[in-house]
This record gives sequence, C-alpha cells and structure tokens, in this order.
Amino acid sequence: MNTMMKNRAPRLCAVAFDMDGVLLSTDKLHFKAWQVVTRRWGIPFTEADNTRLLGLSREDCVNIVLSKSPRAFSAKERAAISDEKNALFRTHIDAMTPDFVAPEVFACLRTLRTAGWKLALASSSRNAPLILDRTGLRAYFDATVDGNDITRGKPDPEVFAKAAEALGVPPTVCAAVDDAPAGIASATAAGMTAIAVGEAAKRHAAPYSISGLAELPALLDRLNGERDAAR
Repeated sequence: MNTMMKNRAPRLCAVAFDMDGVLLSTDKLHFKAWQVVTRRWGIPFTEADNTRLLGLSREDCVNIVLSKSPRAFSAKERAAISDEKNALFRTHIDAMTPDFVAPEVFACLRTLRTAGWKLALASSSRNAPLILDRTGLRAYFDATVDGNDITRGKPDPEVFAKAAEALGVPPTVCAAVDDAPAGIASATAAGMTAIAVGEAAKRHAAPYSISGLAELPALLDRLNGERDAAR
C-alpha cells in the first residue's frame, strides 16, 4: 500500500506561465516588427510564418525567418537583423500599459494567489522584464525566469525547470500554461502538468486545454480533486 501511495500524483500547488500568447498577446506586435525587417531584405513573411515562431528563442526565430531567403547571411548580419527587429518591437513595448492585458488575466492571477498557489513566469523572451513592468504583471509572480536566464530555448525544458527551482518546489507539483507546441514540449520534459491554450490547444498539444485563463482556476481545482480521489 505504501508503494502505491508513493506512485500517486502529488497535489499541484504551483503554476508556471508562458508570457506571449498566454498572459498577453504580442503576436501582432512581433509580426509588425518582422514585416519591416523582412521587407527591407526582400524576404517573404506571412502571419503563418509568424505563428511558427511562437515560443521560440530570439536566435531560433531569426534562423527560421532568414531560412526563407535565397541568400546566406553571416553571423554578423544575423545578429544585426535580430537587433533591428528587437529595437522595433521594443518601441511597441514602450507604449504598453496595464490596459494591454485582458481583465480575465488579472482576475485569474488574483484568484490563484488568494488561493495560495505559487506563481512563476517561464518565458523565452528577453523582453519579459520590461513587459512585466509596463503592464503591472510583475507583482503577481513569486518568481520569474526569462530569456536572459537561460541558455537553451523551448522545447528544451530548461526554462520550466528553472521556474520550479525558483519557486522552491519540484516540477511534479507544477502546472504549466503555454500557447506553443514547443512550450508544451518544454513543460512536459521538465516534468510538469502541461495545459495548452491558444495555438497549442488548437493542435491538441497537451493533455489538458483551456480557451482562456478564466478557465484555469476551475481546471486546477478539478485536477487536484482527481488526485485527492486517487489516494
């Protein structure tokens, strides 16, 4: 009986959130910035191409975008293009306010904090610190891990593993919410319970899906209820 108890899934007590596409939608801002850069270099870039970049590191995004060009780019050129795109994107960030975040996101985070959940950010974006400050989201998190803290982007599990470590809990008691298949793969590899939203939900990339963060507290309660019933 003791062996069986050890095999039971522990109760969830923490949630790690991706940022772009989960807490707020910056997809269109990224698309606008990439359009400016790709037009100047004569590289085709569509909204479908932009979707392919969801959840990926800055370096991976640049490599994917430039792969559509017939010419080769040096490492120096790739770095310059990445910097140019990021500079354009940051002009949009500078104009952000808490109004950029949907009310249901703030409501979800408040509900979870009140209920005693530990919350972490697990984002591949190096712009995450500035975005958190501009939007007022930082105050809701016990820990943040972003692109400045990792060496390997999603789908590598590093960002989610570090988020659990920063919260001081094992990944097995963490749920992870992500909108990209790469992020779902990252969370799953880290040992977390992956929950898909947005594009990842459409692709059925995770065992659990929600249409928006308004549904998250109820899903987490249900998952813990199922774990309690299995004991």
